[in-house]
Amino acid sequence: MRLLRLSLTEFRNYAALTWRPGAGINVLYGPNGSGKTNLLEAVSLLMPGRGMRSARNADLPRRGAAGGWAVAGRFATAGGEVDIGTGSAPDGPPDRRVFRLDGVAPRSQAEIAARIAAVWLTPQMDRLFQEGMAGRRRFLDRLAWALEPGHAREVAAHDAAMAQRNRLLADRRADPGWLAGLEDSMARHAVAASAARMALVARMNAVAPFPGFPVARMGLDCAIAGRLGPEPALKVEDWLRDSLAATRVRDADAGSTGVGAHRADMTLADAVTGTPAAIASTGEQKALLVGVILRHAALIAEARGFAPMLLLDEPTVHLDPERRAALFEALVRLPAQTLITGTDAETFLPIAGHAEGMHVHSGELLPDRRFPQIDSIAAPVPGTS
Repeated sequence: MRLLRLSLTEFRNYAALTWRPGAGINVLYGPNGSGKTNLLEAVSLLMPGRGMRSARNADLPRRGAAGGWAVAGRFATAGGEVDIGTGSAPDGPPDRRVFRLDGVAPRSQAEIAARIAAVWLTPQMDRLFQEGMAGRRRFLDRLAWALEPGHAREVAAHDAAMAQRNRLLADRRADPGWLAGLEDSMARHAVAASAARMALVARMNAVAPFPGFPVARMGLDCAIAGRLGPEPALKVEDWLRDSLAATRVRDADAGSTGVGAHRADMTLADAVTGTPAAIASTGEQKALLVGVILRHAALIAEARGFAPMLLLDEPTVHLDPERRAALFEALVRLPAQTLITGTDAETFLPIAGHAEGMHVHSGELLPDRRFPQIDSIAAPVPGTS
């Protein structure tokens, strides 16, 4: 899978840009605020979901833009070239986002997920083990989604049923039959989502580690998953359905649901030392995360027949020179197209023979002559500033 062309219109700090990446590794460097991360975010928005920043649609248009915003990409895939676009609806409210697949609206985002995939690493993930479990669970779900596109539907259906249940419980006069129907839906989707998470964790732990990075042991802290091991799925669904029915009064008082797929947490530890990521040093945490991302890319390549795009935003921060060298060696070895950012080009000169280098400046991408001259076009759309 390769990104052949990326086009931006009134997106973030770009009035208009068309870029044709010309290498397997694409280095984007420049000062903070120049728009490096915006380019990675644009690519991530072509995947199902809310992108690498989970930004609100209202925050995506360029400041001062009169109309809507759009991002479009052409990808080479095993099934041929495909055009994917997303942006504000031309005939709807500005905060509504739509997708296009080869020019028409897809039936669901799963159609897009079946064709392309991406994995990303952002500086915000450096705090993954100091913050709440919601962020770790979303991280885990993105990994699962890239392997099983239907996983997102299960999580979304569970959360939608839970939200309706919470609203009914808050009313204190809800029909018991209605609540039972919602709890049945929650139980079915929660068990399916938990099973997908368990499968992802098992497959990740079986992937060979990359040289230079600690062996990360992934785990799933989840009451549903704990029962799914020794018990059949239907029995676990019955248990969850009964638990939800028995805790209606407590959940109504709390204003939230005490049991479900939303209570799962991902754990990560160094498999050799046993040190949990939560108490590891900042550098070790970063090394564990980078190792997970690399192994996940290798897993997707094996399972789906194509490697996902790697969107790595400032990945070398907190890595020592040996680990930076190990990262670069891994990127050269992986069959994945990589977009990687940093503040200066010198960090990436060790891979100059394998990468395209672009200086990001004032809404333009300027080729760096220290990197090979690869066939690439990075220029504003004619007729725009």
